[in-house]
Amino acid sequence: MTDIQARPSSFPWPPLIYVAAIAASVLLHLLYKLPWLLPPASDIVFAIGGLVVAAGVAFMVSALRALKLGNTTIAPHRAAAHLVTSAAFAVTRNPIYVANTLVMIGIALISGIAWFLILALVAAFLTQKLAIEPEERHLEAKFGKKYRDYCKKVRRWL
Repeated sequence: MTDIQARPSSFPWPPLIYVAAIAASVLLHLLYKLPWLLPPASDIVFAIGGLVVAAGVAFMVSALRALKLGNTTIAPHRAAAHLVTSAAFAVTRNPIYVANTLVMIGIALISGIAWFLILALVAAFLTQKLAIEPEERHLEAKFGKKYRDYCKKVRRWL
C-alpha cells in the first residue's frame, strides 16, 4: 500500500493554514489598513457577515457530527476509516474547509478588515493544494468507485 493510500498527508495543513491566515490578516491590518465600506453599506455588510459566520459554524457542526457518527477521523492527515456522504458532506465534499473559509469571510464583513477576505482566498487555495488534493487521492485509492460516484454528485467546494 502506498503512502497516499495509507493516509492523505504526513502533516495536518488546514489548521495551520487558517490560523496563519487569521494571524496574518490581523498583523497586516495593523501595518496597512485597506479601504472599507462606509455606513450605511458597512452596516448591511456587518449583518451579512453575521449570517456568513453562522453558516460556517453550521457547516462545521454538521460535518463534525457526521464524521463522529460515521466513526471516522476528523484529522486531515489521518486515514479515513469510512466514507461519509451525509449531512454537510451531501452539500460539499469539504465542509470543514468551507466552514473555515466562510468564518474568515464573515469576520472580514463584521470587522471591516479586508485582509481577511484576501487571505481567506489564499488559505482556500493552499488548503486545496496541500490538503484536499491529497485527501481526494487517498479517498479514491481507499474507496474506489464509491468515492468517484460521490464526486460526481457533490462538488469539491460549493
